[in-house]
Amino acid sequence: MTPPLHIGPHVVQPPVVLAPMAGITNAPFRTLCREFAEGGREHEGRPPEDRGSGSRGLFVSEMITTRALVERNAKTMQLVRFDNSERPRSIQLYGVDPVTVGKAVRMIADEDLADHIDLNFGCPVPKVTRKGGGSALPFKRPLLRAILHEAVGNAGALPVTMKMRKGIDDDHLTYLDAGRIAVDEGVTAIALHGRTAAQHYGGTADWDAIARLKEAVPEIPVLGNGDIWSADDAMRMVRETGCDGVVVGRGCLGRPWLFGDLVAAFAGEGPEAYARPSFGEVARVMLRHATLLGEWLGDEARGVIDFRKHVAWYTKGFPVGSQARQRLAVAASQAELAELLDGLDADQPWPHDADGPRGRTHGRNKVVLPDGWLDDPYDCAGGVGADAELDTSGG
Repeated sequence: MTPPLHIGPHVVQPPVVLAPMAGITNAPFRTLCREFAEGGREHEGRPPEDRGSGSRGLFVSEMITTRALVERNAKTMQLVRFDNSERPRSIQLYGVDPVTVGKAVRMIADEDLADHIDLNFGCPVPKVTRKGGGSALPFKRPLLRAILHEAVGNAGALPVTMKMRKGIDDDHLTYLDAGRIAVDEGVTAIALHGRTAAQHYGGTADWDAIARLKEAVPEIPVLGNGDIWSADDAMRMVRETGCDGVVVGRGCLGRPWLFGDLVAAFAGEGPEAYARPSFGEVARVMLRHATLLGEWLGDEARGVIDFRKHVAWYTKGFPVGSQARQRLAVAASQAELAELLDGLDADQPWPHDADGPRGRTHGRNKVVLPDGWLDDPYDCAGGVGADAELDTSGG
């Protein structure tokens, strides 16, 4: 059995983390992933006070911008609400201003909003990097250090971790310097996505970089991220890199049961223990996902509309036909969604090609940066503008 992951006082076993994804890793999706990690839906229908605490893995919230949190934006305050069964409660923050980051972290600590804080320095989206945020920010070493210093200094007893990419491009790699800065400033663990910002989500993740980071920062846990599409991928990453745990993002899109597979794999079980659901079983998960979204949003129709983005991921590999997928993706109610799913062959077996890339897979040849950004990694005059702090996915 693989050793557990220690995030401050929290013991995470198996050492598996759900990566924050904007619009995806909200409370309903985290619930599904946790239930599969815990062996099924035994929590469903039970009141929160009877569900116990703790879970097999760490399930992180959507990315929260520090400015919106400090300003108590209504949507943001909903995103930082956790179910009573979620332990530890984990929030990922994204910020570009050290003072604002410090205020947001202090607010989380003082108001007991979470048990763990992760900082995102991996977003490759052009509208963020062109302002110096996201995966562009670690190039400015003093600014990165200042943000980490404020975060750790205001966190009290809460552990602070960070997630980052290799760098801007192959000519401007930052992950080893950033790793040492993180250790110096008291960061508890680091997750590395083995791609540069220039790669975006294209190409192949560089697992060798994860191994090099592990060698460079032996004092703290290093988690690997990138191209984990199955439990076997996760185990291979641990073997090849020596990382202390894995972070799963796009690999669980439409596959929340992957966390059950990961529990089995890290416990030493083989592929025979992995989920291979029929389409009927997948359809039941789809309906539950849509129902949870409706309950969370307080509106059944809104829940179904929000669920639409998940349809292609859940049905990937199954021969349901493009017209059926299109109809499912425009369903307007739970009843309509259920009727459409009932009209498909529930006995379709798990397709042999169902695993593999999902979500964004494109790359970019150039990262959009502020003028002169690469002239000097130690020149942080002017800092980063507030407009670099946008609600967007990243990592």
